[in-house]
Amino acid sequence: MAMKYLIAGAGAIGGYIGAKMSQAGYDVTLFARGPHLAAMQQHGLKIIGETENFTAHPRIIGDLKDSGPFDVIFLGVKAHGLTQLAPQLKALITDTTTVVGTQNGIPFWFFPDQPLERVDPGGIVSASIPYKNVLASIVYFATDIAEPGVIRHNEGNRISLGEPDGSRSDRARAVAEALIKSGLRAPITARIKHEIFVKILGNVAFNPLSALTRATLAQMVRDSEVCTIVRNIMTEAEAVAAKLGMELPVSIDQRIAGAEKVGEHKTSMLQDLEAGRPMEIEAIAGAVVELGDRLGVPMPHTKTVYAATRLLDQTARGVTK
Repeated sequence: MAMKYLIAGAGAIGGYIGAKMSQAGYDVTLFARGPHLAAMQQHGLKIIGETENFTAHPRIIGDLKDSGPFDVIFLGVKAHGLTQLAPQLKALITDTTTVVGTQNGIPFWFFPDQPLERVDPGGIVSASIPYKNVLASIVYFATDIAEPGVIRHNEGNRISLGEPDGSRSDRARAVAEALIKSGLRAPITARIKHEIFVKILGNVAFNPLSALTRATLAQMVRDSEVCTIVRNIMTEAEAVAAKLGMELPVSIDQRIAGAEKVGEHKTSMLQDLEAGRPMEIEAIAGAVVELGDRLGVPMPHTKTVYAATRLLDQTARGVTK
């Protein structure tokens, strides 16, 4: 029997995955809201980019009620959107459903026995999405919504997969096979938590600082004083990883050199700020600060930049406390 896939949040990342899978012939349903939903229902989902231009016509829905069951659910919303989305998905998740997270930062499932309040307030996400159903992923491609119903693919095509406990599984192989047949690279790793922390090492430093400075990756690296702050934040995050028993396979120097190589790229947090959207402050920076406090790791640089960026997020959107 053919597998049924749900993209729960068909924005820039989820929509791109869903469009590629639909184009490859898979049974895909996209869940979205607002003008993006209306445009896709009317015209399909258009993908534009330097290497590809096509329009996919998967099933498009604006309500999750009576939409299941699904074999695989991709969580396509940003981390702060999960607290609202997860309870809606609870009724769609069976014992055999695979739930693939695509969020930046420290994911809600990272500490199943003691969830981080900054990413899973009150445990609401983990109560709706059981740990045993989760297949982890890390997205390494850049996309954005050019206009409602149109997703622009900018670069990359890799999405790493891995079981949270480091095991090898049939479900990971099945999802990887579908993604590969859809034209994506989908390596399976037994060290997904290490890989997540390598990505966090860059995100926790560059993302908030980019929002505060409005600078690209290359600009931040080439500014010696800002690069010193980057290095200090990465050193603190690396100390948190060490306390968790994780030796990271990439050095701070390598991570900074890699960011410079990406060049004049705006981080997702800066893109969200410029578009007036909420920034992923808590999953990327707040969770690392919370973890540092939990483990007794001093994080003065991370805390300073986090506090300033969190207030920027509130003032930019007119949120008052």
